[in-house]
Amino acid sequence: MKLGAIEAGGTKFVCAVSDENITIEDRTQFPTTTPEETMAQVFTYFEQHPVDAIGIGSFGPVSLNEEADNYGFITNTPKLAWKNYDFLGAMKAHFDIPFYFTADVNVAAYGEYKAGAGRGKQNILYWTVGTGVGASYLQNGGFLQGYSHPEMGHILLRHDPRDHGFEGVCPYHGDCFEGLAAGPSIEKRFGKKGNEIDPSDEFWEIEANYIAQACVNATLILRPDIIIFGGGVMKQSQLFPQIQKEFVKQLADYVDFPEISNYIVHVELGDDAGITGALMLAKKATE
Repeated sequence: MKLGAIEAGGTKFVCAVSDENITIEDRTQFPTTTPEETMAQVFTYFEQHPVDAIGIGSFGPVSLNEEADNYGFITNTPKLAWKNYDFLGAMKAHFDIPFYFTADVNVAAYGEYKAGAGRGKQNILYWTVGTGVGASYLQNGGFLQGYSHPEMGHILLRHDPRDHGFEGVCPYHGDCFEGLAAGPSIEKRFGKKGNEIDPSDEFWEIEANYIAQACVNATLILRPDIIIFGGGVMKQSQLFPQIQKEFVKQLADYVDFPEISNYIVHVELGDDAGITGALMLAKKATE
């Protein structure tokens, strides 16, 4: 059995093929441009590398409500060329095989749940903090989903007093979590990327404050076994002790949680979490 995966990001698409043991046999990537250009490359790739099922994790928001008329669509995305694009429908029109369609953050969470930092845990919260902020929650192996997938990257946070005057960059909410803490917010403040800012800069304490607030909110609402962080911003290793310290301070002993160094952690699979999870979900689609 051959399995396929698509990790559809706002910046790039990654396509891969594996065997049934999730050993990757081929992989490619290309820029996310227009649906016409990008999807043509997806179709060509899987025509050249036939598979028995494909797992798809897409940037969003996406419609995951199977009862909705727009199930499988990318919906109200800031990437206007992709707004209301029928992603799953386009794939089904080209390939008569099973698909597992979900949000990009969900495939990364599933990879970490099965093969990364979440191994052996029943309830995991996965956050990505990079170009945007998103989250996925797996409870007893299933994705938390109501009318559609959660949008925890846009929760509202208290503004850090040291960040006075910064209005945030989210085009919808201004200073929500994504607007205050994602990569573009750092570039807006400093005119350069986070990896160009000194690790000792006070800004990282501000960033840690925002991320810790999100962890407190999630802990109080979901009570996960572990909180796992991925994404480009979280490659700043100095952030983790700062977040852990600020989280303990903010939570103020209100509820118990696992030992802090094992509770708020970095991804184990790194940049491979998403494609690994998508391949695993492709296998699940065949069962």
